[in-house]
Amino acid sequence: MAGGASMSSQRLGGFGQKTALPFKAVGAFQAAARPLVAGLAGHRRSQGSAGDHQLQQAFPTGGQDRERASLAELSEGPYFIIAMMLDVGGLCRSDATCRLLRALNRANAGPWRTLGARVFRGMELDREGIFEAAEELATSPAQGFRKHARVDWKGRYAHYRNEVPTFRPPFVGREITSVINPDEVAYGRCRLRSDLLDITSDAGVYLEVEVLTNPDNLSLAVVDFEAGGRSSVTFSPDTGAVIRERKVRESPRKVEGAYIQPLSTTRPGRRFEGSVGLYILSGHLAFFRRCAQPDPSSPEGSRGAQDQQAAPGGKAQKASAPVELGPWESTGFITDLTWAEGRRLTPCLAFRDEGLYHVRVARFGNDPPQPPGRMSTAYEDGSWSGLDWEAESAA
Repeated sequence: MAGGASMSSQRLGGFGQKTALPFKAVGAFQAAARPLVAGLAGHRRSQGSAGDHQLQQAFPTGGQDRERASLAELSEGPYFIIAMMLDVGGLCRSDATCRLLRALNRANAGPWRTLGARVFRGMELDREGIFEAAEELATSPAQGFRKHARVDWKGRYAHYRNEVPTFRPPFVGREITSVINPDEVAYGRCRLRSDLLDITSDAGVYLEVEVLTNPDNLSLAVVDFEAGGRSSVTFSPDTGAVIRERKVRESPRKVEGAYIQPLSTTRPGRRFEGSVGLYILSGHLAFFRRCAQPDPSSPEGSRGAQDQQAAPGGKAQKASAPVELGPWESTGFITDLTWAEGRRLTPCLAFRDEGLYHVRVARFGNDPPQPPGRMSTAYEDGSWSGLDWEAESAA
């Protein structure tokens, strides 16, 4: 990009003024771990009729058991209204009360289904699809009519709760302790549905990753590769920059990009540790950062000094003492989702170099730590500086 070097060495302030950065911007952002750099380094039992029989035995309709019958009558409406207000802990305690409430909670239009649909709105797993897609999967395509689907909604809720915050192979579970290859990308099992999180929706999705050990450089990104797209939006917690990129050629790799820096850089000479998050609401994207505070007793002023040592099995040791974290910072809503192809977005972590990292998905929910504002200037193309690159220049 013509003039890219001079433009990338500056950033636009809140009033459109260019201010000099305390570092060579192009080099710093080029060094940030990003998804499009990867590959270059050689470079859930339903109750059924048996459950109905159990309910008839437990709650006979005869006058001799009028007190029990009155409880069953609540199922005609009042109970569902109350149960819809319960969280997962409240529903579990309700299940433990009696068989009637347990059956009501697991009904096809019951509280477990409602809770799951609310908590996992906009989220999708590889094979299972969105949470409420279970009803479609339980209906045989060979049937000429739609059979009433019997779904274990509580079991499905538990399955999504366990699987949503995990990574895809070669990584396992919700933690990563070692990265073998440079420019490695760890994709999440959960995909985000942009069509369910668009401007007409009031549902939000928030992902938070805790960085306990960071020997080099990592970034949090969201990509559109599932639908054959070639674009990504990356947040570098070290530099405080947001980088958007689109691959225009595979070989040799050529990428068109731009960056904006809504947050300041972290402490010079200190790798980022703390928490980083992304939030999508009404078709707009925001990032969050919370930095670990320096430990005066550590020579390097960071918990990474304790975690860097190798433990048995080649994994990084966990910090022996809790670390104080600074306040949450946010980029604010910095871009919409019009850059993405298709309706599926995948959150991921990009690692610039191999090493003994220790990162884990701390939270996958609906609400961020604080409401983000909106960075209005970020919606103006002139506020972004060019960051085009080819494979040779990334070496």
